[in-house]
Amino acid sequence: MEPPRRSPPGFRPRTAIRRTGGTAGGRPSVTGTDPSARQGAGPAPLARRRFLGYVLAAPTLTAAAELVSAPGARADIPSPEITELIDLNDVMTAAALPTSGLITVEVNKDGTVSFALPRAEVGQGITTSTAMLIAEELDVPLDRVRVTLADARPELLFNQLTGGSNTTFSTYTPIRVAAAVARSRLLQAAAAEWKAPVGELALKAGVVTGPGNRKADIGTLSERAASVRTEQVTVDLKPREQFGVIGKPHGRVDALAAVTGRKKFTLDLDVPDAMPTMVCRPPTINGKVGSVSDLPAIRSMPGVTDVVVISTGVAVRAATFGQCIDAVRALKVSWKAGSAEGKSDDVVLKELRAAELPLGLPPPTPSVEGRFTFRFRSNSALEPNCAIADVRPDRAEIWSSLKAPIVAREAIAAELGLPLRSVTVHVTEGGGSFGRKLFFDAALEAVEVSRKIGKPVRLMWHRADDSRQGRTHPMAISRARIAYLGNTVLSYTQRHTSVSTDLSHGLGEIFTALAARLPVGDIGFSELFFQLSQSMPYDFGSNSRLLSETDKGFNTGSMRNVYSPDVTCARELLVDQLAARMGKDPYRFRHDFLRDDRFRPVLDKVAEVGNWGRSMPAGTAQGIAFHSEYHAASAVLVELDCRPETVDRPIRDGVAGPRVTKAVIAVDVGLAVNPRGLEAQMMGCLMDGIALTLTSSLHLRNGHFLEASWDNYFYTRQWNTPPELKVVVMPTSTGEPGGAGELGVAASTAAVACAYGRATGAMPTDFPINHGTLSFTPKPTVPPVPASPTDGLDHVR
Repeated sequence: MEPPRRSPPGFRPRTAIRRTGGTAGGRPSVTGTDPSARQGAGPAPLARRRFLGYVLAAPTLTAAAELVSAPGARADIPSPEITELIDLNDVMTAAALPTSGLITVEVNKDGTVSFALPRAEVGQGITTSTAMLIAEELDVPLDRVRVTLADARPELLFNQLTGGSNTTFSTYTPIRVAAAVARSRLLQAAAAEWKAPVGELALKAGVVTGPGNRKADIGTLSERAASVRTEQVTVDLKPREQFGVIGKPHGRVDALAAVTGRKKFTLDLDVPDAMPTMVCRPPTINGKVGSVSDLPAIRSMPGVTDVVVISTGVAVRAATFGQCIDAVRALKVSWKAGSAEGKSDDVVLKELRAAELPLGLPPPTPSVEGRFTFRFRSNSALEPNCAIADVRPDRAEIWSSLKAPIVAREAIAAELGLPLRSVTVHVTEGGGSFGRKLFFDAALEAVEVSRKIGKPVRLMWHRADDSRQGRTHPMAISRARIAYLGNTVLSYTQRHTSVSTDLSHGLGEIFTALAARLPVGDIGFSELFFQLSQSMPYDFGSNSRLLSETDKGFNTGSMRNVYSPDVTCARELLVDQLAARMGKDPYRFRHDFLRDDRFRPVLDKVAEVGNWGRSMPAGTAQGIAFHSEYHAASAVLVELDCRPETVDRPIRDGVAGPRVTKAVIAVDVGLAVNPRGLEAQMMGCLMDGIALTLTSSLHLRNGHFLEASWDNYFYTRQWNTPPELKVVVMPTSTGEPGGAGELGVAASTAAVACAYGRATGAMPTDFPINHGTLSFTPKPTVPPVPASPTDGLDHVR
């Protein structure tokens, strides 16, 4: 039997029947789910894998399913670990449950299956894993499943927010139920046509077969299987032992389109008359336009069609982006002060120390303690920040890769003074995000420019724009202390102090809506997010962690894994220190103190595959770390080379520094829908972790960041990428997916830091390690962007 899904406390499946207008074209639908917890009169409870679904009134077969939250979450359950009771992923899942029935699976007459995913595909592979869920339950070939991204749909409420590693976790059951409803209906349609018992029919590879060697493609049955009225039906989901798609490695469904250039991103879309547009931005963070002295001259430059002052700078629309850059560089603007005027790294660091909450009096027992600094880091995605907007007096249409499209649509409608129905927001696929696309600043700018000039615009940020004016991971300090006596750990205390993280992208509405049900008391919003996203995986006695935030003058965001990389790095470094004090091996110490027996095999596996404890040359070392979140866990082992010949190797316009030469990652996500996709996610997490520990940071000087593009913002490069890398996906441990998208970042960050401490003999406390070395000549802030390159031959070696 497939184990029941772990529901958030106070949220349990129940039957719900209601009419909605949630399908395309306004067709009515009725939705529902697992009735095993039905209240009042009704049929007897169904088996664990049995669910209620609905065949919707539609021309072709359309099916849906829903999970609905039950009221009354308990707030009186004491727990030293809030996340063992409810975590951020649980909250997001519970918020999505009431509208999951508005998401439908449709079988088309050509034999394909359509599904509009209300999440953003930004390279993490959720269109592939979603297609796999449908292919599994509907018994159709994967290449016949068409997963697209849904436009902003306000009726979905919290079910159209991408973040917190929540997509597969929250959609796993509803999508399978809807597909199972469609499968059942197709078999019934064939049985009625052939006058044969349903039990004598089979559906395999998109074809229904029956007695007498009869065959029918699902496309030919789609209209017969459709219903003129919405009907409630009962379906059984496949048991796990019969899975043929879920849990098997599969390449991305969009891989061929991506490598052949046929995949469409925002700037690839053909929107009539939407011409290239860029913005001349201030020299300091969030500065404002005072005056512009040469507007007529700029308007007369080659290709330029429009120049207009907007809230964030001066926008230029031209025939090409190159002409936009030329105009932006030529503008003569007088700027007003920004929100971080005069501030540098040292100033912000002093503010953080002043805002730090007390750690408490030193304990009477022995302890290990440390204070760690984490510098500003860029949240710039590989795809430039961009949007297309066409604003008319009575309507607006926007195209952009958005993780919170409903919030974006509401904000745009309010900005334009238009009714919500007059604003259409199309969600496009994105080339990276890691939290960046939770914000929709490019869409707002495109809307503002289009409204002011009365023409469609194709707005793109320059790389320098995103490094200097875009979203950053906030600078933070973390102070932690572990008290112990003999071989017993008595307490763990951590005080994390950060530049304020902007969380105003949709999660705030979720927390507001569910606040009364959450067992966290009356605490602030950021503190609530912090508590629900952090966990203590070790039996460390009394555990206390608190967040303090200060300074809202920066454009910050919830970069991948939000607080966890910093918090976990600090903790794991102290765990190494404590293990040394107790005379214990770092791996064995972690193994012995882990709270959850389910996760010990993860740590054991990474130590086994990585050959933990092997003899290594002086100046090199292994590091190991563990992190758990969202019903999943990861362990990472790295080998780091800190020898002078490696640290000092010459790199043009860059800092080499230590190099990770080997990495092993082990993950337990409960059930991996697509192990190959999960492996890719973990590889990306490792690269994030290496960057955060060794090379990746922004330098703040006099109100602006010095970095101006990827050539001087040192995310993990080839010279720091491990030539030996292994990802181990553990066998299913729960039968249900856990959160995976961010899972490996914190453990990777911490493992590299621990390896550095063991290789050098000194615990690192300032990250990234190379922040103190400025290896490049900063580009000027006026003009705000460098000239377009004309020849790259001087960089050829």
